[in-house]
Amino acid sequence: MSKIKLSIHNDMASGAYVNEDDQYNEFLSSVRKRFKSLVDAGTKLFTTNATGLYEAYLGGLPEEARQHYNCRCCKDFIERYGSLVTISEYGEMKSALWDENETPSFFVASVHNMKELVLKEKVSGVFYSEFQTLGQPFTGEWEHLAVTLPKELVFRPNLSNARQVRAEKREDFKMLIRALLDYPLEVVNQAVVLLKTESLYRSEKCLGVAEWFKGLIEHRDVVKNYRNKENLVWLAVATAPTGFCHVRSSMIGTLLDDIASGMEFEDVSRRFADKMNPLQYQRPQAAPSAGNIAEAERMVEQLGIQKSFARRFARLDELETLWTPKGKKETVRSGGMFSHLEAKGKKELPKMETPAIAMTWKKFSETVLPFAEEIEYFVKSVSDNYSAILTATHEDAPPILQWDTEEKRNPFSWYVYNGGSPASRWNLSSGYQKVTGITLQPSMWYDENAHQGKGVFLILEGAKDTNYQGAGNALFPETLKSELRKIRSTIEAYSRNETIEGYSEASACGIRLQSGSTWNALIRVTTKTGTAVYKLDRWD
Repeated sequence: MSKIKLSIHNDMASGAYVNEDDQYNEFLSSVRKRFKSLVDAGTKLFTTNATGLYEAYLGGLPEEARQHYNCRCCKDFIERYGSLVTISEYGEMKSALWDENETPSFFVASVHNMKELVLKEKVSGVFYSEFQTLGQPFTGEWEHLAVTLPKELVFRPNLSNARQVRAEKREDFKMLIRALLDYPLEVVNQAVVLLKTESLYRSEKCLGVAEWFKGLIEHRDVVKNYRNKENLVWLAVATAPTGFCHVRSSMIGTLLDDIASGMEFEDVSRRFADKMNPLQYQRPQAAPSAGNIAEAERMVEQLGIQKSFARRFARLDELETLWTPKGKKETVRSGGMFSHLEAKGKKELPKMETPAIAMTWKKFSETVLPFAEEIEYFVKSVSDNYSAILTATHEDAPPILQWDTEEKRNPFSWYVYNGGSPASRWNLSSGYQKVTGITLQPSMWYDENAHQGKGVFLILEGAKDTNYQGAGNALFPETLKSELRKIRSTIEAYSRNETIEGYSEASACGIRLQSGSTWNALIRVTTKTGTAVYKLDRWD
């Protein structure tokens, strides 16, 4: 510690310590500079089991100076934060605070001692702090060791505090280590191949975690040092999306188990499809317990999200559309009062309609859509993926969907009936129906959200779900934010008994074309040069 802008100067004759040249202010500056250079908005901090740091700090100082630096505030800082480290992409640890090469000479031995103690220990957890300032910078006129976290790294508690999240990350580490021991790379490779080829039903739900897990295995294989391999697991735990570390207990784990057991593809595919059925996947099959209902009440109140559970049908004008019909220009007459009459022998050629042209959605969206003035979709007499886009009833409802954030609001979702539904249920009859707009599914509007799959909506004129009143309000666990997972049985029961609002104003219903399946969508497009029919057969 040091007095602000002053030095302590006692009488040498009395045997007291004189510290005019001990460079304490430079030492404080070097610690803060070191921390700031290593810790930016994207850096993760980790704890180690290092002990005895304060004793090592005092032990590195001249004996006559130790009592002067025996400071309660600095001791608390060193013991609480002195063991923090960062981990490089190759698993190498660096002390977040101590580096003798950046330290003034008076404190070099102390910093060296602390750094050595820290780097010989193992990582023990991921560090989270609800405070931006680590340590107590000032007490009165005295200045102490302290550093400042980037605001992006300050933990904002909602349902869990920093201590609880640290405990959760320790459990994630254990689960991920077990998965790495259980599944060899060749099994994970086979799973990724199957998921990428879309030969498994709703494969997009698992592809992200499978590729992430494969990347971690391959990355660790490159690193030879065992301690660094373990550090890479900690780094993965700190940076992984929610749920990715639970490989053994998730759908990807059941797929890996089936592959590892030597099952034939037909059996693997059938078992995977059974578990990924939308009526089963992450959907509670039993009524919620009294305890879960009570926990749900507490969580919803704590998060202030009561309004977020009310849903209504969306309107076309609210969507992020790729295409809407081009307005017809009014014909302006030229010449005299008889100029509108058709002269003898002069006849306008009818627009030519060509045979259906097979095309992928990707090619259609790039080469045809930009020039389309009118689009019609051929409604078939069989069940199809007719769908409605929904949004929050209340404009100020907090985000509860995975792709909705305070920074970029997107409270839109959708529903489609498992196995499809007949056109008549949606107020549609067979034949060509006018398309009033085209939009990607809401989860794709601003970010990829690959685990939600890919889909495009053709909004159809007059389409509405005429039997919506018995279908609930379409809040599905797989689309909600991860912190609501523990109360999903209560949310499921609530959703089944609610009704979607705003039916009379609904204008964002139509057909959903989903990536990963084979299509047979006939679309008639009118441009300035004529009319053509396209058969969209798949996404790309």
